[in-house]
Amino acid sequence: MQSRSPQPGGGRPRLNLVGAGSVGVSLFRVFAGSGLFDIQDIYGRDAARLARALSFIGAGRAATSLAAMRPADIWFVTVPDTRIAEVARDLAAAAPAGPATAVHCSGFLPASELAPLSALGWSLASAHPVMTFADPEASARAFPGTYCGMEGDEDAVRRVAAALEAVGARPFTIRPGGKALYHAAAVLSNNLAVVLQALAREAWAEAGVPAEISPDLNAALLSSTARNVNALGPAEALTGPAARGDWSVVERQAKAVETWHPDAGPAYRSLSLLARRLKRTGSTLHPVEEERAGDAKGIV
Repeated sequence: MQSRSPQPGGGRPRLNLVGAGSVGVSLFRVFAGSGLFDIQDIYGRDAARLARALSFIGAGRAATSLAAMRPADIWFVTVPDTRIAEVARDLAAAAPAGPATAVHCSGFLPASELAPLSALGWSLASAHPVMTFADPEASARAFPGTYCGMEGDEDAVRRVAAALEAVGARPFTIRPGGKALYHAAAVLSNNLAVVLQALAREAWAEAGVPAEISPDLNAALLSSTARNVNALGPAEALTGPAARGDWSVVERQAKAVETWHPDAGPAYRSLSLLARRLKRTGSTLHPVEEERAGDAKGIV
């Protein structure tokens, strides 16, 4: 972890937190533990949750309203995505002293969701830590080395990135207008991969695999897949009937999945099509010759 000051001039940046959920408290636990920041005011609508947040962070003062919050250098707005714009309007109406930097941690929404604060002369950023926050204690421990997707005003991105780097994060920038696709990629990599594991376990159960066996099957395949993808890249790591060109097997499997689970059947077909492309061309984006020719034996 770096020890240099994240504040130009060497002073400790003052941080305020709006939203006492798992993302905010995890980040502020890390900031507080570094000794590099002045943790000031923390605001949340639920008094009991706010008290737990303060205890977990180990620093800061409870704020009873947005208007009661003191001036700060960086304001973290870590409320649910649907409330970011509302909180930005309320915070702007409270007219805190500034100018300052405001940052939210949504993976999907751009920094401009905080636009009402621009009228106060504030600079805006979004910073999305690419990790899960189901367990704040574990998340805070694992935070050093975490990648953080950044976009927004240049000076805000620079200031927030410096704060995150100071506690061991690895910020990177996202192209303007790219947040939706960026976050969809994270969902594909993480959330939907979890859904696929659930489907696999359910299919094994339907096929008669003993319930005590499927978690071990799942773990063995998942760990070897992750290892191979990291070592070889997706195209080289890909195996299975679609990768081998066993189209009759793929089609029969697709029908079996569709009979068992009508919603999963189309997903199996689509993913098998992308698997064929990936193995043949190195990319899921490029159709293979069978698709262009309308090969009836394929799975298109």
